[in-house]
Amino acid sequence: MQKIETITAMRVAAAELRASGRRVALLPTLGALHAGHASLIRLAQARGDAVVVSAFVNPLQFGPSEDYAKYPRTPSADVAFAEREKVDVLFTPTAEEMFPKGFSTQLMEDYVSKPLCGVVRTALFRGTLTCWLKLMNIIQPAVLLMGEKDVQQVAVVRKAAQDLALPVEILVGPMVRDADGFAVSARNTYLSPAHREEALAVYRSLCRAKEMVYSGVKSADRIVAEVTHILAEKRRLRVIYILLVNRETMEAVREVVPGQHLLAISYWVDEVRLTDNFSL
Repeated sequence: MQKIETITAMRVAAAELRASGRRVALLPTLGALHAGHASLIRLAQARGDAVVVSAFVNPLQFGPSEDYAKYPRTPSADVAFAEREKVDVLFTPTAEEMFPKGFSTQLMEDYVSKPLCGVVRTALFRGTLTCWLKLMNIIQPAVLLMGEKDVQQVAVVRKAAQDLALPVEILVGPMVRDADGFAVSARNTYLSPAHREEALAVYRSLCRAKEMVYSGVKSADRIVAEVTHILAEKRRLRVIYILLVNRETMEAVREVVPGQHLLAISYWVDEVRLTDNFSL
């Protein structure tokens, strides 16, 4: 495995991978690599793709009151993880390398990014798109790897790729959950055992929503009311949003169409903000 820190060296390595006849798959991450990332790496490798993982805490996607400074950074563990998963290249640029002094260009998607997390995290998708487009320009991947955990991010990137005619296949892997149902996320390291126990109510509420749909309930209002009731019993949980949405546009819907819609949740566990979702 190569570990690369500069844009120049990354361009060279990516060109060499393409010249060898392999399709390059890019997995952009914030680092703190985990089981969800491993599942995406293996998905690409099963197709014979060469995998480049970027591990970079992108300052552009964090608002001024968000957790950029304390976001988990585990560089040594990331190297060991990438080697264990037989990644071809681990790209770990600095903020100064990616966004030097005077950098002033950003990319916005102005529709799919607006609801849900876009309401309360106004920098998130603009910063993500800007960083990812730069990564794609550097690496020129044939495939972009994404996970269903970040379902709105998937929808936003799909829309931007379509609008800008980006020559990349977007390969989306299923969400990875721990044995107790908790969605795998780097921010889970912020949680105490008591926090985690409270937050497991979110998974239980999503399962209950799925049961309601299986039993014939289609009303978004009824499903959201039931989920809200379950979460209201947990004193450490504060709901940011609970919405039934179209999985492609993120538009709120009034009735569930199985396979097309999902239940999206964002919430605080004391001072930790997390998200989850379930296809219905």
